[in-house]
Amino acid sequence: MYDHRNIETKWQKKWQDSHVYRVGEDQAKPKYYILDMFPYPSGTGLHVGHPKGYIATDIFARLKMMQGFNVLHPMGFDAFGLPAENYALQNKMHPKTATDANIVTYKRQLEILGFTYDWEREINTTDPEYYKWTQWAFLKMFEAGLVFESYEPINWCPSCQTGLANEDVEDGKCERCGALIEQKPMRQWVIKITDYAERLLNDLDKLPDWEESIKEMQRNWIGKSEGAEIDFSITGSDLKIKVFTTRVDTIFGCTYVVLAPENELVEKLKPQIKNWSQVAEYIAMVKNKTNLERTDLNKDKTGVKLEGLKAINPFNETEVDVFVADYVLNSYGTGAVMAVPAHDERDFEFAQKYGISIKKSIAPSSPEAIGDCYTVDGILVGSGEFTGLDSASARLKMMEWLEKNNCGNRKINYKLQDWVFSRQRYWGEPIPIIHCDKCGAVPVPYEQLPLTLPEVKSYEPSGTGESPLATISEWVNTTCPKCGGPAKRETNTMPQWAGSSWYYLRYIDPKNSEALVDKQKEKYWSPVDFYVGGAEHATRHLIYARFWHKFLFDIGAVNYEEPFRKLKTVGLIIGEDGRKMSKRWGNVINPDEVVAKYGADALRLYEMFMSPFSDASAWNTNGLIGVRKFLDRVYNISVVAENDSPAVVNVLHKTIKKVADDILDFKFNTAVSAMMILVNTVYDQGGKMNQANYALLLQILAPFAPHLSEELWANIGAKGSIFTTVYPAYNPELMKDAMVTVVVSVNGKVRASLNLTAGISETEAMTAALENDVIRKWLEEKEIVKKIFVPDKLINIVIK
Repeated sequence: MYDHRNIETKWQKKWQDSHVYRVGEDQAKPKYYILDMFPYPSGTGLHVGHPKGYIATDIFARLKMMQGFNVLHPMGFDAFGLPAENYALQNKMHPKTATDANIVTYKRQLEILGFTYDWEREINTTDPEYYKWTQWAFLKMFEAGLVFESYEPINWCPSCQTGLANEDVEDGKCERCGALIEQKPMRQWVIKITDYAERLLNDLDKLPDWEESIKEMQRNWIGKSEGAEIDFSITGSDLKIKVFTTRVDTIFGCTYVVLAPENELVEKLKPQIKNWSQVAEYIAMVKNKTNLERTDLNKDKTGVKLEGLKAINPFNETEVDVFVADYVLNSYGTGAVMAVPAHDERDFEFAQKYGISIKKSIAPSSPEAIGDCYTVDGILVGSGEFTGLDSASARLKMMEWLEKNNCGNRKINYKLQDWVFSRQRYWGEPIPIIHCDKCGAVPVPYEQLPLTLPEVKSYEPSGTGESPLATISEWVNTTCPKCGGPAKRETNTMPQWAGSSWYYLRYIDPKNSEALVDKQKEKYWSPVDFYVGGAEHATRHLIYARFWHKFLFDIGAVNYEEPFRKLKTVGLIIGEDGRKMSKRWGNVINPDEVVAKYGADALRLYEMFMSPFSDASAWNTNGLIGVRKFLDRVYNISVVAENDSPAVVNVLHKTIKKVADDILDFKFNTAVSAMMILVNTVYDQGGKMNQANYALLLQILAPFAPHLSEELWANIGAKGSIFTTVYPAYNPELMKDAMVTVVVSVNGKVRASLNLTAGISETEAMTAALENDVIRKWLEEKEIVKKIFVPDKLINIVIK
């Protein structure tokens, strides 16, 4: 058994002292940029589930280094935001103090696993020299008209006491603390990410190496809907109800119209609404319901009829009732829908509850049994001049009719909402805007960036909806850069997603004080060739990062439209009890303890061996012990001068090819299995290897077990780091099996199989087949018409 503690400490120091992992800038070399989604340094440190993706990318990076690539495999910390602030509050520490301490812990835990990080490129989103460029990009968006100030109901977390974007809400709860979200009107800064919705959607087709499931999640989140906006007149009013629908073909079945409770038309129509007190009471009741609660298909639909109002269907001038109902959202489409209960399930349930008429306007295009609500395309019935058309044709003609009669127009809507960018908390990037009574919202001059976060003793949420920064009068009060008069700084801070939307670019040029990134360096290193991280970021970080990058491309700051060429998601490692690792369940395993007992190389190898990379798997200490025994066997192989057996050489060259192929395909578990088979073959042949072949074994093992491989490489007298050597090439001739199984068929039916020497000639193989007792029986008194030979695989004898 080898002494992993001494070996791993020794080689980590040697790597550090020799700068073997320092990233080169030789742009004549082919580059490869492999990136992990950088961690949030929580106070609890890493558990063994966290490093799985980091180990995989490290193995990949080491292989690419040995294949001659200039490899960028960086690491940094996403350290602003609610988790750090909440942790600091719980532990009565300043967020900066807590964050700095957590980063020290994370770095130490990462370093003992022997990763190839060039720590001179480390970035930290809380570093003013980093967030200077986050602020710079925000101001560029402000200049481009993508940033605006809004005062509308937003997702409010009463526990974290801050506003949240839609992407921060899961099942109607705060993604960070689990509190139920409320809807609260509040002043906030918003970024018009919707201006990029079509490009974000269409450019997914430019990413063939992304997992299709992730692309589909993005498509669904962006939620493109093509349809029509239709104007319904209101009796006794000059106002119109504008509805959006993707199914204009069903409009002759419209029996009522619904307004969202927040729709401004409700207030404007107040004088005509005879039951206003009932309507106002209903609006107040649904005010704090989340979008999820309101749109849940399983929930009981509620609403109130607006007495005294009728809407007029422009196609047939039929008057229909108008309702206000919570299942319609003001944030989607126009905040109003035409209800067709015969052809929409939500409308059908609502109509049944409130006794509203149901009128069919679509019939099935082929005979079939249907229920009371038919929701798919068909043939129009009872639809005036459009009767008899199929749905697709009718939609085109009906949209033409709308435009011709000035009753509506074609329209594309998106489920994607603009990005609520304000957080009413302390621990975040200050928003570089100054409010002047005379000049309005004025950007902080670029030369004054970074606008640094002031140091405070008290950073608790104010409870008023304002950021704690609002209480620091000496920081808030300033002069207007435009007119020189008295002004106030913006006191909201940016969301955590701001700094993580572009961090991959800063790794390329981390010390640049003149630009976000040097364009020539970015042109060489970008785009990221391979991005690895959790699937939970598909509809948050990845959408934000793609948007941010496209904006930087539009202003000429970067050379490419898409930031990440290839994407892979990592499967979770869960506790031995089958539950997610958590202090709550008492099933967390600390990597420090595992490394101390079994070694970093054993942990690395085990996490790659336990399951396919993207699959979830449960931790099993017995499996870790088995992997450690495999490493001990490698250590104990006797290195000799004599040649290895043909069996060892054959398996060795097969393994050289398979391990490289599997690493590139992220099939680490089968790569480890192949190396285990090779070592078992060595022991079957006496547990010894020729030195040259043993060196090849070490080179293919090195990306997985770098410390042990370096030690054994030095032990056989090899010079320099094993990672400065060239990954071995396999010899196809030596991969050929010594014996092969050749199937023998008679008239296409398998009758026998022969164990023959690989590469045997046709004459020799045919002779062996004809002399086989079973085949001779089938050929007795038969005339052979034809003989077919497929080398090392098949003989077929055709007889009359």
